[in-house]
Amino acid sequence: MRLLHTSDWHLGRSLHRVSMLDAQAAFLDHLVAAVREHEVDAVLVSGDVYDRAVPPLAAVELFDDALHRLAAAGVPTVMISGNHDSARRLGVGAGLIERAGIHLRTDPAGCAAPVLLADAHGPVACYGLPYLEPALVRERLGAERTAHEAVLAAAMRSVREDLAGREAGTRSVVLAHAFVAGGQESDSERDITVGGVAAVPAGVFDGVDYVALGHLHGAQTVTDRIRYSGSPLAYSFSEAAHRKTMWLVDLDARGEVTAERIDCPVPRPLARLHGTLGELLDDPRHARHEASFVEATLTDAVRPADPMPRLAARFPHVLSLVFAPERAPEDTADSYARRLRGRSDQQIAEDFVAHVRGGSGPDGDESAVLHGAFDDVRVDAGVREVAG
Repeated sequence: MRLLHTSDWHLGRSLHRVSMLDAQAAFLDHLVAAVREHEVDAVLVSGDVYDRAVPPLAAVELFDDALHRLAAAGVPTVMISGNHDSARRLGVGAGLIERAGIHLRTDPAGCAAPVLLADAHGPVACYGLPYLEPALVRERLGAERTAHEAVLAAAMRSVREDLAGREAGTRSVVLAHAFVAGGQESDSERDITVGGVAAVPAGVFDGVDYVALGHLHGAQTVTDRIRYSGSPLAYSFSEAAHRKTMWLVDLDARGEVTAERIDCPVPRPLARLHGTLGELLDDPRHARHEASFVEATLTDAVRPADPMPRLAARFPHVLSLVFAPERAPEDTADSYARRLRGRSDQQIAEDFVAHVRGGSGPDGDESAVLHGAFDDVRVDAGVREVAG
């Protein structure tokens, strides 16, 4: 059986206020084309279909169009809710939609009720485990503790019990949305820590042939049978080096897994540039990033004037500006009190300006502004003392 594993669409999400809807639409075009080109038997979507619980109308319309196109392709789709989704909203009409071959699994009570698929080698039981919020599902699942590992372990016990009652040779697939130990995070995933622990051990999923994971945005292999597809698009600059893909998974007659990555379209690459403003504007090595989304980290000791418009002249799609001035190491042996001893308020303020600028103190005009500010404070304090 050939499966196409994807997740973390985050429909409706923006990148630094730049709408990604057109790029998301292009990805869904690519997904439907890949289903046909690679003769896929089923599509697996492992959560975070939307970016937030109440998605914008344009995102809902995009999702609706995707469902119609997948249904028209005649290929079953199994989809679970993630921690960004509203399980209730995503699951509305699930019973009716299922008649079209779109299987929405958003209710934790249905973890052990598989979507039954079949090929020439027999049945494949596909179990959808939606994102399980420990505090909300612990009692329903009979978990021992309010923790991610405990609720997932309870859900997987029910999966294994159901699987044990099925005909011999039934192969098994599990969709889950979780942070499995060994996975590599990025900045764009929402924290799911409970009680100080977010990660669950891979051993929780023992006993099934393939585990299609969602949540982490980088495509990665935890084990040969446990994989993250990652998000199809980059949603933070921490993902600049990611290769965005889907997994094309083949499950043979014995449940052995082979998998390859199918690249997703890249609407515009991301680049993280680091250096002084002059270096970023003049270095010919950065020419290849002039059409990229850019995060610029400036190392100038003194904050340059109007850096964003100057950067935008070369990099029209610069989205993020970070200041990280390079400074000479400080003498940490000297105490703070000793450094201030015998210095006036004006001198202390000028020293602070020099500190944040990496050693470059205020110029004459700035010193005059500081001097005037201290004079105003002294006058104000004197007036209040006389009035008191």
